[in-house]
Amino acid sequence: MYMKVNSEKFKKVSRLLLTVSLAMGLFACEDDTQTDSFSTKDVPELLELSQAQKDVLAYLPTNIIIAHRGTEFWAPEESEAAMRWARNMGADYIECDLQKTADGVILALHDESLLRTTNVETIYPNRENDYVSSFTYDELLKLDIGSWFNEANPEQARESFVGLDILTLDDVLMIAEGKRIKRNPDGTRVVERDENGNYLRTVYEDDPADNGNRPGVYIETKSPSLFPNMEEALRACLEEHGWYAENINDLKTIAYKDGQPGEVDIANTPARIILQTFEPTGLVRMHEVFTRPIPTLYLFGDSAGPASYARYINFAIENGATIMGPNIDYIEGYPSSIEPWQRDMIRKTGMHIHCWSFNTQEQYMEYCGPWQDSAGQGGPEFNAVDGGFTNRTDLALRFYKETLQGYADQGRNYFRSNAHVGMPDNIHAAKTMRIPQDVLEELGY
Repeated sequence: MYMKVNSEKFKKVSRLLLTVSLAMGLFACEDDTQTDSFSTKDVPELLELSQAQKDVLAYLPTNIIIAHRGTEFWAPEESEAAMRWARNMGADYIECDLQKTADGVILALHDESLLRTTNVETIYPNRENDYVSSFTYDELLKLDIGSWFNEANPEQARESFVGLDILTLDDVLMIAEGKRIKRNPDGTRVVERDENGNYLRTVYEDDPADNGNRPGVYIETKSPSLFPNMEEALRACLEEHGWYAENINDLKTIAYKDGQPGEVDIANTPARIILQTFEPTGLVRMHEVFTRPIPTLYLFGDSAGPASYARYINFAIENGATIMGPNIDYIEGYPSSIEPWQRDMIRKTGMHIHCWSFNTQEQYMEYCGPWQDSAGQGGPEFNAVDGGFTNRTDLALRFYKETLQGYADQGRNYFRSNAHVGMPDNIHAAKTMRIPQDVLEELGY
């Protein structure tokens, strides 16, 4: 199943990449063509990671499953249903995008516009084209982010998705901790307000369907021009929740269900947060604001030649990134930016690779080893993926638990090593396979 893609997003990405090329001088010279080698005189020397970046990678696990917006397939993206589903399914990270309201609430929401995923044209007919940043959070709480999903995906539709509200970053962090939003009998969330009646925070409760998994949270910042000082607000939010601290030893311990850890416990490691951005200025700001380096991904989707590709990598390293985020070939018109020579170029620096976005077994086979190993000898050097974004955590688990493990059992091991973090290479082997629909039922959806 291919991911439903917002064409406007890709147009925006293309415009962004053009801007980056102009700003960074990435337009290739005449002989900057894609080849199987990057050791030509025109390719700049790849930078070495700093010791701080190496220290970050020393605690970052490999072969991880990143639940893209929770899921776009089984529930409305970046909704409470999607995030709770991804947590209970066994995703290592739940991923969210950040926007910010007029009153400063950090949202977990992909689009700057509300038209695609809400009923804004019905509730606010004169403001339907306004940016999300022009609304207060109280105004946004009147919107429904579930009904559109039911209309677009009748086979996955559920009546209980109707009326789901826009999440905040606080919500996502609390869901990762095994909580859920506390709600009134009419389904509206219980909130605390200041003396003037303004929104302060949401009230949470233990999730009765919590199965003990404690995933990390993978956060994308967007549109620095719309959200100045987002990085400072993000750091403050993470510090308030104990998810970021200047000293790793000061990170809070996240409680387990019944005192027993679940099958996923990345939230209780220093790798609990990964930051990501497409924006060059966003990467620079992350590097400035998060003074203790943390895992950081530089996203891109450009099939550039060797010289340009090397400059992307060097820009990322210079600005604190420890992971590169190329796209796989999963959508027509957007060829892969992680071909074997590109994989090898990133590997030469020691950076990790987190690719976007996997939604079929065939896609995993192509980039995780088997289809790149023409001699059939095995070896992790053929695996371009330390982590993959997916809307199908269920499908990804089956790939790692059964397909890739099957190759390993036959003597062809493609798993990236986890020896550096003292974990098994296949961190999914002991996870329980669940039926996605059943998980939604258990969660009350």
